[in-house]
Amino acid sequence: MDFRVDLGGLKLTNPIMTASGTFGYGLEFKPYGNLEELGAIVVKGLSLRPRQGNPMPRIVETPCGMLNAIGLQNIGVEKFLLEKLPLLPWKTTPVVVNLYAQSAEEFSDLTRVLSSEEGVGALEVNISCPNVKEGGLQFGQDPQAAFKVVNMLKKHAGSKPVIVKLSPNVADIKVIAKTVESAGADIISLINTIGGMAVDIHTRKPCITNVFGGLSGPAIKPVALKMVYEVCKTVKIPVIGLGGISNTQDILEFILVGASAVQIGTASFTRPDKVFTLVKDLRVKVEELGIKSWDEFRGSLRLG
Repeated sequence: MDFRVDLGGLKLTNPIMTASGTFGYGLEFKPYGNLEELGAIVVKGLSLRPRQGNPMPRIVETPCGMLNAIGLQNIGVEKFLLEKLPLLPWKTTPVVVNLYAQSAEEFSDLTRVLSSEEGVGALEVNISCPNVKEGGLQFGQDPQAAFKVVNMLKKHAGSKPVIVKLSPNVADIKVIAKTVESAGADIISLINTIGGMAVDIHTRKPCITNVFGGLSGPAIKPVALKMVYEVCKTVKIPVIGLGGISNTQDILEFILVGASAVQIGTASFTRPDKVFTLVKDLRVKVEELGIKSWDEFRGSLRLG
């Protein structure tokens, strides 16, 4: 079977990508597998200038998952382009840069910097960022703000495909999905983490300094699967599914409900070689199930 996937301009040798914030800059995982075997490498969120992130503790384990409030710590886009990107296998494996900004103008500036970089295969926009100029509401929770930032990015992205990463912390994710599609998004990825918290009954304090964090891992998979299914039924552009994927069955479930590709996130914390083993294991599972092509299997869920 041909494992290649075409996400409307972003071509992958297989449907397995890494998830931003869980795979560093990619180079940290070189000791655990061959980066060239992955469908794509999605690096951690980058901002115009370096960020220190939130104070520790900022990660806590939860039943079937983890809660984090890293605060998008990163080295900044210029240092990434100078020190990290040249060492990644971008000629064989697409490198997707995740963008973090707190205003539409910052997003535009980031896009201008990255749009001319040959080694950048696509841009993934984190619209779960707080829109500081509009009082802190997330771009992804306000359809008008989401439309504005995506539309502005497309004007400066040149030939780079724009992936919009959706937050599940909304009343109706279908509305946001349709909005970003109409704004020009080439691809949609979902879901980002679900808002949550953890407390310590002994110290009577929150388990993470930031109080609230983002929940990820197998605990959120049913929510992610539902939202991916809904969005795939709503938009015509390719969808990347993520949220609690930890084995080949999970991968195929997301493709079955309509996703064209998947991202592996929290599973890389449990085993740093996980994404590499999934690439190999998926071929075995597909043969076992007799799947002939992705086009035949994708979205073929039978109701009733």
